[in-house]
Amino acid sequence: MSAKVNRQIILAARPHGNPKESDFEIVERPVPVPGDGQVLVRNILVSLDPFNRILMGNANSDQPPIELGDTMFGFTVAVVEQSNNPDFAAGDHVAGIFGTTGWQDYALSDGSDLRVVDPDAAPLSANLGVLGVTGLTAWIGLTKIIEPKPDGTLLVTAAAGAVGSAAAQIGKLRGYRVVGIAGGPEKTRHLLDDLGLDAAVDYKAPDFAGQLARAVPEGIDTIYENVGAALLPALVPHLNRKAQIAVGGVMSQITQTGAFEGPDHLPDLLRAALYKTLTIRGFDVTEFYDSYPEFLADLAPAVAEQKLHYSAHIIEGLETIPIAFPDMFTGRVAGKMIAKIG
Repeated sequence: MSAKVNRQIILAARPHGNPKESDFEIVERPVPVPGDGQVLVRNILVSLDPFNRILMGNANSDQPPIELGDTMFGFTVAVVEQSNNPDFAAGDHVAGIFGTTGWQDYALSDGSDLRVVDPDAAPLSANLGVLGVTGLTAWIGLTKIIEPKPDGTLLVTAAAGAVGSAAAQIGKLRGYRVVGIAGGPEKTRHLLDDLGLDAAVDYKAPDFAGQLARAVPEGIDTIYENVGAALLPALVPHLNRKAQIAVGGVMSQITQTGAFEGPDHLPDLLRAALYKTLTIRGFDVTEFYDSYPEFLADLAPAVAEQKLHYSAHIIEGLETIPIAFPDMFTGRVAGKMIAKIG
């Protein structure tokens, strides 16, 4: 084996607000040796996700954080280096589906958290994006949590992001009229020209309210919500009777640990929920990992046929992860952030 050490990114400090480079530390440890039934994988692609910020602690979440000094959790695509498990052979490409392979060069697994992937079926990076937990999160929201009206308007917030772009395109594949909200003219252009959405709204524009009204002339039947308090109050007046909201994320509040600072729109939401008989459901995608086979059977053909557009924000090198990860919380990153480390 050419590598003598296993580089790991560990949590060095709990952030306050947005994460920063000094919250992480890169350590070198021995490459682990697989035991009976185990597989040693060499990670080649590492997923960077907002969920990583939650696991760092001091976040607006009930999810327990990892301990200081622990290796950062993260989904990866890897190559099997050694296998004592009959389900895997050296040289297989695998994707970690539970995130336990983490931000490191090498990892051990008993195989239960791995699936073999075909590098010729789709770019390997797709297994961390539209065919990974990112895509699964979007798909679960629109298939298991709510049932959008076939002829209705689906609105997706943070539609240029990894989950949002997947949700918007899943909606288009199912024949919905899809409106996306994103920040800035380049992102809204992407929604229209690349993703093929029916309308796009720039929440940063001075005429945001007017853009929104023009984009949903017949109201909103379904929302796939990724942002939270920063946008939802503007959408509530446009909701139709019996509208549905799937809450897949609250990105605008993820770094807050106290009460939301701003106008209290909860009474407006509750009144709308009552008189418009709304359905509002949040979900934890980890409770739906057993839906992976159904999800892949549904979306993998669309990816193979290039009916789904997906983009990746690729960074090079494990050592760049602590530097690049904070950019995810600035709004400057579009698409799925992935580190190429091998």
